[in-house]
Formats: sequence, C-alpha cells, structure tokens
Amino acid sequence: MFQKIKNIFHLFQAIIANIFYCFPSRKIKIIGVTGTDGKTTTTTLIAHILKSSGKKISYISTVKAQIAGKEYDTGLHVTTPSAFMIQKFLSQSVKNKDEYFILETTSHALDQYRVWGVKYEIGVLTNVTPEHLDYHQSYEEYVKVKEQLLKMARIGVLNTSDISYLLLSQKSKVKSQNYNSKVKIIDGFSSLTAFNKLNYLAAYKVCQILGLSDKQITEGMKTFKLPKGRFDLVYDKEFKIIIDFAHTPNAFKVLLPAIREKYLKEGGRLIHIFGSAGLRDRLKRSLMGKISDQFADYIILTEEDYRTESLDKICLEIAKGIKKTPFLIIKNRQDAINKGVAMAVKGDVVVITGKAHEKSLCRGKTEHPWDEYQAVEIGIKYKIKK
Repeated sequence: MFQKIKNIFHLFQAIIANIFYCFPSRKIKIIGVTGTDGKTTTTTLIAHILKSSGKKISYISTVKAQIAGKEYDTGLHVTTPSAFMIQKFLSQSVKNKDEYFILETTSHALDQYRVWGVKYEIGVLTNVTPEHLDYHQSYEEYVKVKEQLLKMARIGVLNTSDISYLLLSQKSKVKSQNYNSKVKIIDGFSSLTAFNKLNYLAAYKVCQILGLSDKQITEGMKTFKLPKGRFDLVYDKEFKIIIDFAHTPNAFKVLLPAIREKYLKEGGRLIHIFGSAGLRDRLKRSLMGKISDQFADYIILTEEDYRTESLDKICLEIAKGIKKTPFLIIKNRQDAINKGVAMAVKGDVVVITGKAHEKSLCRGKTEHPWDEYQAVEIGIKYKIKK
C-alpha cells in the first residue's frame, strides 16, 4: 500500500515535469533499453554507433550520462533518474538539436511512473532473470513490469533466446523486431563473450531499424570500448585483476566461465570476491554462492551495500550455496580485496564483482565514498609491501 502511494506521487511528479518542460520526448527519437543484465552495455553501444555514424545523440546509462555534449556522473545506486531530471535532460537534448536519446530504463522507473509521458521510438528488452523479487514479488510480475517499455514504444526489440520471451503477451501485439544468439552477422567480432554477443546483436538490430547500413554499424562496433566496470581488466602482469558489475546469479553464470575460458591457463586459480546488497532480493544470495562455487577456485565474501541488514547474515546466506570451494568471510571490502590480491600468484585471476563504477558504499543508513579501482590499487600496494 505504501509503495502504491509513493507511485502515485511519482506519477504526479512526472505529469508536472512533462508539462513544465513541454513534453520534450515528442521532439526527439528515444530508444529505451531495459533488462536484468546488459542494459548499460547495450545503451552505450547504441549511442556509440549512432555517434560514430555522425548522428547527434545524448544518453543516460548506469555509469554516466552524456547530455548535449556535457558528461554527468551517475555512479550511485539509481540507474534511471527522477522524472524531473529525465525531462530536464530531454529538454536540453532537444535544445541541442539532437536526433536521438538513448535511455537506460529500469523496472523500478517503469513501475514508479518515472518515465511516464516519455514517447519511445524503440523499446529494447535484453533479458529478464530473477532479480529484484523483493520489490516485484514474482518473476512473472517482474516480466510484466519490464514489458511496459514495449507497450510504450512504437517498435519493440526482443531477445527470443531469453526465457522471458515466452511470457511476453505483447510480442504479437506490438510491431516487434527479434534477435537471438543464432544470428551470425557479428561473428567477425570473435573476442566477444557469449553474453556480450547478445548485447551487440540488440544494438545492431536497433541501429538497423534506425536506417544505418551494415558498414556503419560494424565500423562503430569496431571502435567501441565496454563501459567502465564491465569485464574490465585493470591489472595484467604476473596475475590478472578484473572488475565487473555482475551482481545477479545470471550475470555470474555468464561472467565466470567467460573469464575461465579467456584468461585462465592450466594451474591458474580464479579468486572471486563478492557480496550481496542488503534489503534487496534475498533469494538470489545462495544462488550466487552456488554459481561462484561452480567456477571459482577460492571465494572471499564481503560487504556490498549491506544497509541496515546484518552483514554476517548476508554472507552466511550466500555461503549456503557454497559446497566445495574454500572460502573466507572478510567483512571490510578493502580488507577483502587486499587479501584476494595478496594471495594471487602467477597465472591467477582475481575477479571483484558487484560495485564496479559505483561511487558509494552503503553501510547502515550512510553512503560512504567508495572507488573499486582505487581499492585495487591499494590492494596491489599492500601486496608489494608484504
């Protein structure tokens, strides 16, 4: 009931914001990207291809926003901004005479009417895996909320490889374009992991719909660099360190084997450092432990925005899924990173997941400054001193 009241308030805000900024989404083509995983990569890739093709664009992603030529940091815990901020950014983009605006759109933003009034040209659904079930109550409900983007868009772009496709009632009711893992058009990008291949295919389909040629799309893809904190190799000497935003069971399922395949040679170990957010979906915790248990050789469980929940409890719930892999619980994230880096030897890979680009770490009710990249640097210095 409380959430419904809050949503009514968000709707009222969105209506006022649209009126105040004169419904800017009607004057620009907006591409919305939603999904459990892959939103940020797909959003920034679409933006990069369009920009490389000479189009004027703005975009908002989890990592950052580029609006009318200016860059803004969005590295906190909210992907899609407030209704007023969205309409303000759209208005600035329109004044800049941009042709396209790419908006990473979360299920929370859809459910809370933060994107009410936004006229989407294309809506992309990358995938839907069990996540945020503390908020959405069930997987089926989560899919329905994500599906709202398709209903709001003139054209839907759907991943037929994903299990959510079977639950989409709108796939026959909206003008849709589909893609799946069997498409061969980007096989030339042989260094892509399986999950990034799908992100590239989604971006390819969107740009194709917008009228770009195959050459324009592939040329743009060739110069694209993954967003900060996505499969990010930050140290590559006698051992390797990778930072990734993965924080769901599905993300672990695609990330960890990809790391093993690409970077681990015989004798090398995968050391996985991660936690799980407090006051969020508890059901995923043991699954995350289970998947890490399948692919990691050593696990260090630590904090990840535990908020007002017991950190010990969170770590123990993750540990329920760990059956064979040795693990430690080190509550302080910096100490956990120090330990993981210190124990790494030649041929090992240390992968740190869950925070990536985010600039704060929530302990209790306080947001503390946090920089995962700086934490790695500290960990390396700590190892050298030892």
